[in-house]
Amino acid sequence: MDYFFNFDKMVYLKGKRPEGCILCLVRDGSDEVQSLIVHETGLSIVSLNLYPYNPGHLLVFPKRHVRDLRELSQEERVDLDSLTRLCLDVLDATHGPAAYNIGCNMGLVAGASIDHLHWHIIPRYPREIGIAELMAGMRVLVQDPKDTQRVLQEEFATRIRS
Repeated sequence: MDYFFNFDKMVYLKGKRPEGCILCLVRDGSDEVQSLIVHETGLSIVSLNLYPYNPGHLLVFPKRHVRDLRELSQEERVDLDSLTRLCLDVLDATHGPAAYNIGCNMGLVAGASIDHLHWHIIPRYPREIGIAELMAGMRVLVQDPKDTQRVLQEEFATRIRS
């Protein structure tokens, strides 16, 4: 599916990729990748998806490079679960979705383009499908990801201070 927004995912998929794991590079603050981090704990990170399905589409992942959820420590599992719940509260407050898709990507063959365990949290809205999708197989994003990042960072910070 293509976007009306100025994204060129084909370059991402077929172009030169940085050496190493993209999520580890995000974790380490590398200049080789764009950081869309909105919140982090000692063990986990929440980032906007660079190619979101909807505004507020988040990735939640452990800081430690893990490929299989069975490799997570008890402490990491608890942290990721708590963080996922916090993400839902933050998205409810900032975007007011009607529902969510939450899924874990574990392994390249399973559809993950990143070989680092991560969860997608995708806000869903009534009547998402529009004429662009019906006629051209395109999606219209209604919020710039940088605006989404700012709004979510502010809401996470507010909730953590409380």
